[in-house]
Amino acid sequence: MKKFYITTSIPYINAVPHIGFALEIIQADVIARYHRSLGEDVFFLTGTDDHGLKTLRAAKKAGKNPEEFADEMSAKFRELKKTLNLSNDDFIRTTDKKRHLPAVKKLWKKLDKNNDIYKKEYKGFYCVGCEAFITKKDLIDGKCPNHQKKPELVEEENYFFRLSKYLPKIKELIEKDEIKIVPKSRKNEILGIIKQGLEDISFSRIKEKYWGIPVPGDPSQYMYIWPDALSNYISAIGYEEEKEKFKNYWPADVHCIGKDIIKFHALFWPAMLLSVGLDLPKSIFVHGFISVNGQKMSKSLGNVIDPFELVEKYGTDAVRYYLLREFSSTEDGDFTYEKFETRYNSDLAGGIGNLVARVRVMGEKLKAQSVKRKTTAQNLKLEEEIRKTREKYEKALEIFKFNEALKSVWNLISYCDKYIEKEKPWEEKKNSVQVLADLLYVLEQIADLLKPFLPETSNKILKEIEKDEKTGEFKNKRGKILFPKI
Repeated sequence: MKKFYITTSIPYINAVPHIGFALEIIQADVIARYHRSLGEDVFFLTGTDDHGLKTLRAAKKAGKNPEEFADEMSAKFRELKKTLNLSNDDFIRTTDKKRHLPAVKKLWKKLDKNNDIYKKEYKGFYCVGCEAFITKKDLIDGKCPNHQKKPELVEEENYFFRLSKYLPKIKELIEKDEIKIVPKSRKNEILGIIKQGLEDISFSRIKEKYWGIPVPGDPSQYMYIWPDALSNYISAIGYEEEKEKFKNYWPADVHCIGKDIIKFHALFWPAMLLSVGLDLPKSIFVHGFISVNGQKMSKSLGNVIDPFELVEKYGTDAVRYYLLREFSSTEDGDFTYEKFETRYNSDLAGGIGNLVARVRVMGEKLKAQSVKRKTTAQNLKLEEEIRKTREKYEKALEIFKFNEALKSVWNLISYCDKYIEKEKPWEEKKNSVQVLADLLYVLEQIADLLKPFLPETSNKILKEIEKDEKTGEFKNKRGKILFPKI
């Protein structure tokens, strides 16, 4: 069985989840579910980055110790599995002492043994929001472009990793798409960063200013985010012992991340892997950001969209559909409640919900509780339409274009509506029952296509049409309205 290993980034736990991360984890879930449908052995990993200065400060502000604060906040991210109906196989935390801690120490010792870690005095600008040192040329009006805040000037002695040693090889691998970066614009961005030149990177912070894992052999220093957080992708599958699970799943087939951390995943992480002799991830899929009413999400502006509240108001599949359909998967998008409700009413209530209701009413009117398809000329046209839909759908998913995959399904829904208008089965003609049988068959295909995207809706449709696999008969059962209009 072909394996498929997909990961999300692991978000900081200094704040509760927002729809920006919900977008990422839902996208990864669709990819995982799709590859399972292909019969592959899928392992889908997510988790939380518990360590760091942001967590330390947020814990102090809340009047709690870092461990207690991290436990509470990480639990909120774990709750996303149920709320967003996710299929992740594992959830790793950087405070995991059984799996993560031993793996990170092993990685550090190997990097050190290969002479890729050294100690030196350093002075630079540090952005707490990014949990990263940034150069003066990266600042805009003296502020971090991502967080619009002035960075702190830090001067201390730290351990460094010889990133510069591996950049020529990484450049070659990215150019050849041996590390495939999607979209191409992000690939060009990374190649541009390499061309500009990068220095070696700080790999530790002094204990008094950080919270994390002690450096092996030097408890005065804590490992910085790069050896700690990035190594979750191997620690969760057993890097410490490198047994069957690790050998089976590594390397990752897809790292699903946001555009703000592409440099770390496309440069820092591959360099670390090259140093210790591990295979490199096959692809890095980079999604855009979500703004709200044209503004960046911010606690100070009070415009952070809570995915838990959104699901409570509209339902899980409605939220999944909007985030996957409204935005281009690799570009920035803007969220408004007006856009959400418009998309909900037109596509969900008026699209798939309306089609299922029409077919249900048709079956009741024709008193056809059980129907079986027969081969007709019309069947062949439907089969061709389904074939073309699947072809577009599969091509779109292979390059992570979720909105285009869903568009192809909704085109098939529109085709069914036109088919109903053309055949007029409500006039109870000779072929009316066969028209109903055709529509139930197409609904079965639509439900199958929707499984990775809207798993709950897919199950409801399949339950309502209930196909007998032995006889091929469909039962047109009465169900609830899928998406009541807002």
